Amino acid sequence: MIVYLLCSFLFVLGLYCLVAKKNIIKKIIGIITMEYSVNLFLVLVGYRARGIAPILSKGADKAEFIAKSVDPLPQALVLTAIVIGLGTIALMVAICIRLYERYGTFDMTEIRRLRG
Repeated sequence: MIVYLLCSFLFVLGLYCLVAKKNIIKKIIGIITMEYSVNLFLVLVGYRARGIAPILSKGADKAEFIAKSVDPLPQALVLTAIVIGLGTIALMVAICIRLYERYGTFDMTEIRRLRG
């Protein structure tokens, strides 16, 4: 139960960084923190105490395998989310670099003021 609370704490921390901070880099770090907390939650959903790998061999008992195997679907979802998250983070950093080249700052209030 405590791990789920830690996941929610990480999510709220990332949400705070996204809403309260004015620096674009800190906002990106907040988004990354939120993403990793969701990934951790998905891995915890598929966790089973003393579980076995979801690989069925020929001589294995199917009832025991079903009772003890770990759910592989959240693991596959997390792998997909990591790849998609990497692409979105690269895009955010590229946009952030272009904003810095144009305005010379990472501060959102300064960028809004300089916009004209």
